[in-house]
Amino acid sequence: MLSGRRLDLLDPTPVDIEIEDIAHGLAFVARWNGQTVGDYAYSVAEHSLLTETIFNRIAPRAPAKWRLAALLHDAPEYVIGDMISPVKAAVGPGYGALDDRLMAAVHLRFGLPASLPVAVKKQIKKADKISAWMEAVQIAGFSETEASKFFGKPDPALMQGLSIVLRPPVETRQAFTARHAELLEEMG
Repeated sequence: MLSGRRLDLLDPTPVDIEIEDIAHGLAFVARWNGQTVGDYAYSVAEHSLLTETIFNRIAPRAPAKWRLAALLHDAPEYVIGDMISPVKAAVGPGYGALDDRLMAAVHLRFGLPASLPVAVKKQIKKADKISAWMEAVQIAGFSETEASKFFGKPDPALMQGLSIVLRPPVETRQAFTARHAELLEEMG
């Protein structure tokens, strides 16, 4: 990693995880395999910021630790990349196991339980799907009908005033690390 840490992908430990590495990697990993409109790829870091914002609307009284979990919901992708669901399924259960081990290490590194409560995971997944719906419609060329078929029809109130942001990776990286720091501070 750029931080100098050596991360064993097959046996990751929390001490090898740094937020700067996560933010940097996610800011350079393109969602939709880069097949989006705009002058910049839509990064996983930007997606994570949007997902956390939507999660806050779904669960406005959620403690900072669950908001942090929403921000970090795709953190393993900083080293394994963003793969579309059909490819993940084709790769098989080994991919899921690798993702789970990385996620557990990330969670433990930042004071979260290795495995999240089911209700929290469902809320984060709902926010993730709303974010994907917005991305599909706003930058990936989907009609609202197509996006709703794949991601479900979102509640418009949860998206009110939100739009997809395309910006240079360095700005996204800074926004991601700043939000992470705010949430850690709230956690005390």
